[in-house]
Amino acid sequence: MALLTHDDYLAGLAPEVRSKLQAIQHLVETLLPAATRCISYRIPAYHDQRVFFYFAAFKNHIGIYPPVRHDQALITALAAYRGEKGNLSFPLAQPLPLNLIARVVLALHLEHHTLAPKQQA
Repeated sequence: MALLTHDDYLAGLAPEVRSKLQAIQHLVETLLPAATRCISYRIPAYHDQRVFFYFAAFKNHIGIYPPVRHDQALITALAAYRGEKGNLSFPLAQPLPLNLIARVVLALHLEHHTLAPKQQA
């Protein structure tokens, strides 16, 4: 069955994991009220003229994509969470660093909405 909404995706998660993803949703929607929910690559994402932020639950972590590329101070602050390709992995067993994730949301929005050329719809 194809996922159509964030709610469809969240419905299949354990309550403690669902609450972490809902916190990320709330954060994105508070910071960027014009951003809209979508599903892309079969995971929850946010769109504002183009998709700029993806997040998903895995067995032991929450992943956030794509990597931040243009904010060196933020990249340094994210070092403990960055994988080989720069994607972020936040362990489920630890509290989410929501202040840091907020910086990621804003940086990715800037990189993919403002700095990158706009794609035709």
